[in-house]
Amino acid sequence: MMAAVCLTAENLKNWEKSGKSDFVKLCRSLAHQDIDSLAGTSNTKDFRRALYELCLQVVKGNVRHDSAVKVLMELGDVKRDLSSIMADILSLVDMDTICQEDKAQRERFISLVSACMPSVVPEHVMKERLEVDSLEAVSLITQVKVFNVKYVKTKTKLFYKQQKFNLLREENEGYAKLVTELGQDVSGTNTSNTVLENIKSLIGCFNLDPNRVLDIILEAFECRPHLHDFYISLLKSYMTEASTLCHVLGFKFQFYQDETGEKTPSSLYKVAALLLQYQLVELEALYAHLLPSDNDINERHKREGLEARQQARKMSMVILSDKKDEEKEEDKDSKNDQGDNQKFGLCEALLRIGDWSHAQRIMDRLPHHVAVEQRSIAAALCALIHSTIEPLYRRVGVPKGAKGRPIPRLDNDQAPPQVHQYSDLPQQVFIMLQHLGPHLACDTVLMAKVIRIGKAFMKEWSENPGKKQELSAVFYGLLTATDEVLLPTMSMLDANCCMSEELWSLIKTFPYEYRYRMYGQWKNQAYALHTQLIRIKAQTMDKTKHIMKRLTKENIKPMGRLIGKLSHANPGVLFEIILSQIQRYENLINPVVDSLKYLTTLSYDVLAYCIIEALANPEKERMKHDDTTISMWLQSLASFCGAIFRKYPIELTGLLQYVANQLKAGKSYDLLILKEVVQKMSGIEITDEITSDQLEALSGGELLRAEGAYFGQIRNTKKSSQRLKDALLESELALPLSMLMAQQRNHVVFKEGAEMHLKLVGNLYDQCQDTLVQFGGFLATQLSTEDYTKSLPPLDVMVTTYHTPPDAAFFLSRPMYAYSINTRYDELKKADKGSKTSSSQKTQRYIQAVTEVTSPVIESARAIHPPKVWDDISPQFYVTFWSLNMYDLSVPSGAYEKETQKLKAQLSAIEDNRELAQSKKKKEKERCVALMEKLREEEKKQQDHCSRVLSRLKHEKDSWFMSRSTKNETITQLLQLCIFPRCLYTANDAVYCAKFVHMIHNMKTENFSSLLLYDRVFSDISYMVASCTESEARCYGRFLSAMLETVMRWHSDKAIYEKECWGYPGFVTVLRASGAGSSSKADQLDYENFRHVCHKWQFKLTRALVICLESQDYVQIRNTLIVLTKILQYYPMVQNLALALERRVDKIRQEEKEKRPDIYALAMGYTGLLKGKKGQLVPEHEFHLKEALKVSSKNGPVSISANSGGIMGSSGSSGKSEGSKDSGKSGAESSKGKQGKEEKSKDSSTDGMSNDKPSSGSSSKSSSTSKSAMNGDVAMSSSKKSDSKQSSEKTKDKEKKEKSHNGEKSHKEGKGHHKEDKGHKEDKGHKEGKGHKEDKGHKEDKGHEHRSHSKEREKSHRSPSVTSNGSGNGKPGKRSTEASPRNSDSEREHKRSRKEDHMSSASSATSAVAAKDAHRAEHKEASHKSPRYSSPAQPMTEKEKKRASKEKEKMERDRSKERDGEKRRESKEHRKRKSEEPPSMTEFQESKRRKDEDKGKSGSDSRRSSQEREKPRTPQTTPKLSSKLAKESGEKGKKESKDKDKEEKKSSKEKKVERKEEKKHSSHKSEKKR
Repeated sequence: MMAAVCLTAENLKNWEKSGKSDFVKLCRSLAHQDIDSLAGTSNTKDFRRALYELCLQVVKGNVRHDSAVKVLMELGDVKRDLSSIMADILSLVDMDTICQEDKAQRERFISLVSACMPSVVPEHVMKERLEVDSLEAVSLITQVKVFNVKYVKTKTKLFYKQQKFNLLREENEGYAKLVTELGQDVSGTNTSNTVLENIKSLIGCFNLDPNRVLDIILEAFECRPHLHDFYISLLKSYMTEASTLCHVLGFKFQFYQDETGEKTPSSLYKVAALLLQYQLVELEALYAHLLPSDNDINERHKREGLEARQQARKMSMVILSDKKDEEKEEDKDSKNDQGDNQKFGLCEALLRIGDWSHAQRIMDRLPHHVAVEQRSIAAALCALIHSTIEPLYRRVGVPKGAKGRPIPRLDNDQAPPQVHQYSDLPQQVFIMLQHLGPHLACDTVLMAKVIRIGKAFMKEWSENPGKKQELSAVFYGLLTATDEVLLPTMSMLDANCCMSEELWSLIKTFPYEYRYRMYGQWKNQAYALHTQLIRIKAQTMDKTKHIMKRLTKENIKPMGRLIGKLSHANPGVLFEIILSQIQRYENLINPVVDSLKYLTTLSYDVLAYCIIEALANPEKERMKHDDTTISMWLQSLASFCGAIFRKYPIELTGLLQYVANQLKAGKSYDLLILKEVVQKMSGIEITDEITSDQLEALSGGELLRAEGAYFGQIRNTKKSSQRLKDALLESELALPLSMLMAQQRNHVVFKEGAEMHLKLVGNLYDQCQDTLVQFGGFLATQLSTEDYTKSLPPLDVMVTTYHTPPDAAFFLSRPMYAYSINTRYDELKKADKGSKTSSSQKTQRYIQAVTEVTSPVIESARAIHPPKVWDDISPQFYVTFWSLNMYDLSVPSGAYEKETQKLKAQLSAIEDNRELAQSKKKKEKERCVALMEKLREEEKKQQDHCSRVLSRLKHEKDSWFMSRSTKNETITQLLQLCIFPRCLYTANDAVYCAKFVHMIHNMKTENFSSLLLYDRVFSDISYMVASCTESEARCYGRFLSAMLETVMRWHSDKAIYEKECWGYPGFVTVLRASGAGSSSKADQLDYENFRHVCHKWQFKLTRALVICLESQDYVQIRNTLIVLTKILQYYPMVQNLALALERRVDKIRQEEKEKRPDIYALAMGYTGLLKGKKGQLVPEHEFHLKEALKVSSKNGPVSISANSGGIMGSSGSSGKSEGSKDSGKSGAESSKGKQGKEEKSKDSSTDGMSNDKPSSGSSSKSSSTSKSAMNGDVAMSSSKKSDSKQSSEKTKDKEKKEKSHNGEKSHKEGKGHHKEDKGHKEDKGHKEGKGHKEDKGHKEDKGHEHRSHSKEREKSHRSPSVTSNGSGNGKPGKRSTEASPRNSDSEREHKRSRKEDHMSSASSATSAVAAKDAHRAEHKEASHKSPRYSSPAQPMTEKEKKRASKEKEKMERDRSKERDGEKRRESKEHRKRKSEEPPSMTEFQESKRRKDEDKGKSGSDSRRSSQEREKPRTPQTTPKLSSKLAKESGEKGKKESKDKDKEEKKSSKEKKVERKEEKKHSSHKSEKKR
């Protein structure tokens, strides 16, 4: 009542302020009053009443439940039984709230109950007092129905159900005696039979239940399992039916399957295992009593695998740190907890006792490796394997000096037998290991034992080939165990580098094919088969990405250690990510390579496999999107390969075999790998931009090449070179790789490149070529000569059997020939050691050695080409040319000197370096001094060698060229089979070709025309440029540069020319018959004519290069710019030619700036270089003098026009096309009339350029001019060509007159003639004054260009002869379209394009008539002029000067009017040209030539003429033909004839003016000369 009074509305309202404290005080006072038992009862009731009221107020919502709980907690020390009191009160309130329908009060009550647990009332007290619905509401029970069912069952079991085996209380004494009997000592006389008799007595005496007795026997067996012999024999005697024992044992297992939570004891598992082992129980019968079921185990295994994969995917995703931590905690909580798995327990027990057969049957019923995922089962299986292999391990596997701890045999007769021989391993050990799988990681000692046994077996396997068939099962079983057990086990070890090295000692005994297959299985499949490995892989990937994000060159050491730890266990996963990063980011290569120094040997081998796997990835595109360049990922991977294989000892056989397989399949992209590996490991570089110093050093000895020929230092690659050499020799891949690369070059062009971009085809071809050269150089330098000779087959075998191109075959065989010659030479010297030998005798011995070595090679070379080839060049020359190199021809003394100076500078630097230790200084000094001494010795050795080679060449030279055909044919074969193939091979070979040609010339080789060869090389290079790849263009440019170097050196000084060329057979221009008596001397090309020839070559180079630059073709433009860059030092040398090139290149630079950046870059580079050279360029008149010179002959002078097509060709022409080569011939023939009859009877056996074989032209735009270009514009005037009709003096005078006007006509109408060149216009401007005269000459040229055909011939007929006095050049106008109608369109287009460049850049000449008059006047005085300068004319008076000036002005005005009229008539007359054109020049010339040959030529000339008739010839204009055409044209138009007569009269008045100008010009030159 007091509580009720206290909990009034006012108190409840002020509950938080004073009501709560008052209530607590009241309760405390009620609980502590000292009263008697009756009063205590009354007070207790009041106390309970107060608490009850408090609970009611909480339920009604007047007091918060948490506030009430705090009050109750404060009263906890007042009453000890407060929890029981509160439980009773809550039960009363529970009943009240259940009956009421107010849900709010019910919810408040539940909240109060929940708050009271367990601080006020424990849970078990609540379960006893509250209603079932309330217990469910506060979550003390799950479901009411289930609780009620259990409650009923439990109640029934306690009060109404009788226990089956509850008989011990019935016969206590009998069961007690039974337990005593089973527990006594059985070591004495008590045997199983005695005990069995006693048990039977007890059963009969006390009426014991037999099944209960069996249960007690099993209980006793559990307590003493070590007495399994006693109990097994007792059970065998006691039991009659096995099923009863199985059921009783099964009931025991079922007892532990209840939800009591008690685990099955290990003793029961052991008893069951022993019963199974002794076959007292069947596994199938007992297996049905075990839980969980197989389906549950399978589902759980699948669920764990799925969770592991999901976890791996989550780890690969970007997750915020806090969420990631939460997921990691969840993963730790959800680790697989198999609980009480009775099947796993039984399996473990079976393994412990050694019953492998039953354990294997249980494992086979479950998913693969599920059982051994339990560490206890894995440990038990490892212990069983330990015991099994112990004898064999002790015999073959224990290392020397190690003792080890012996493993005793299992104390069980039913255990597997121990292994003593290798042949027992497959049936016993390997099967256990396969079931163990990667969980062998739980016992690293056992793993080491297995590895050592396998290593010992592999040693015996390799040493005894006869036993391989017998032990094949062991070998393949070991492979399987390594693949499925040992390698996956490494992934589960925690960075065990020692075990990694131990495993490598076994794996390295397998061939790389087996190893790589196992690595692929480990990397790509093993991780997916095991749940634990899935998680390990995900963790490794996460850690690797973390490291790669932070790897820089500053933290290589710490990051490298982390990479090393990861690589010990999971190298495949690690390297896959590293290689993917390298393929994306090239700048990671060096840091990654440096950070991999902490790897084990096994990890390095796995890295090699991963590289090959990345290269062979079919999903990767090897080309960029533009299909013109190789992808960056492949380039980065190739660079990484070279760096990693060079720095670390990784086996190369697999990578080399991969490249060979790719080549065999016709794929050349992966040659980039081989190129990088050879370059990095050997230091042999193949660079596109090799310097001149490096090129010079390449022609030296091995030491000079190593020191000065490469950008890197070869001495730092000694170990890596040795490893590469060993890999090639062991795998026998040196020959296959060489042959495949040699064949692949043509495969790239004709098969692989059929659908590729031309740029890509060229790049692949260059890559193949460069790699072959690099690889061949490596083989030649690193392999011993014996190994090299064994590796390569003979020349004919390589060419015929392996289909190797001859250039590649000789390249590979060249070191072998040199070694064989030197070896044989040393043998011959040793034979003569007893007697003193002179230098000549040594030379003879060397020549003898060469003959012996090269004779079989020469015979082999005959089969390479058709027999007709050897009519022009001998096989001996062919072999000599291809078997030598730059080392044999010249000594690079400059390179030796430079390297010596470098070493001296190093010595000075070492001496000045104070920080260097004295020992280090001394060591470095000794190295430098020794190197200098070796260089000197090597230079001396090479000098001796070159002198011997030179003697050999002089001995052979007379038999090189057979003279069985024309010189042109000989030069053609030489170029086609020797010069051109080799000059494109390498830069060193390009220089070699030029050097060899120069050497042939210097040795005065018979039947060899140096002049003709140089002319063929320079005549038309457009086809060569268009057909080259980028690398070949560089080589070709170097070849041209070396050839031009020789030519320009001769051009530079007359003394040098006369010393090195005058009197040499290579510069013969007129050849006599061998039986001509006193006329047997050959005429030579003099210096000034050679300068004209040089100008012609410069012009022809310009023409060909300009055509290529205007072609709009990428390859032609690129190659032209490359060639121009290479020959810049010697070309261009003339200002107007340089100006024409500069304009073309500027145009390309502007057009290609946005389209093709690579061409733009080349054009920009060349433009800058050309501008820098402008100061070295000279005008044309300084480069050569354009005067009419004579080559004196014994029987009469032979005029050689500088502007005709004779020896100089059209050297003076720089217009759209060059002058005809036959115009010079016509002039030469007309001047040889006196020798006609005399030479007609001679036996002619010489060759002339007029019957040379035409070769390819420059382009489709000027096909006819290209024929004449390659036909050899250096024509040798044959003195035997004459006409018998010219015997009288009158005929001679007539011929002289016809020559004067037909010479010009041949310039105008001949097929190969062009406009007046720039140089002549400049020279003319110098004589007659520049200004309006030059402009007028330029206009006049344009007028003549469009003049009608008939008018041109009429005028030409009346114009004077053209000589080479430098003043006029006879105005070689535009080539007549009527002369060759089939090429008129292309000729006009060609001339129009060339006109814009050459004509606009040259100085304009004065009027053409004045030029012709001057030429005619000069021609009369040509006989008594000096060869170099014209004779000075008579001085003119002032009146004569004024009169000449007025006449010139009047003449120029007339010319201007005439040109204007001609322009108006141009469009009309252009259409009439075809109808007015004369008969084909080719027909007239051909008929005339045949008549002359029939009358005046010998048998040899007839043979040559028949050859010429079969070949296409450039139309030539003879003097007589020109005269006939001129007469025909003169009859057509009288008006034109009269005009020309007037012009002739005017020109006679101008002769004096011209003479004065010529005098001034000559005096000016004389002063300049002085």
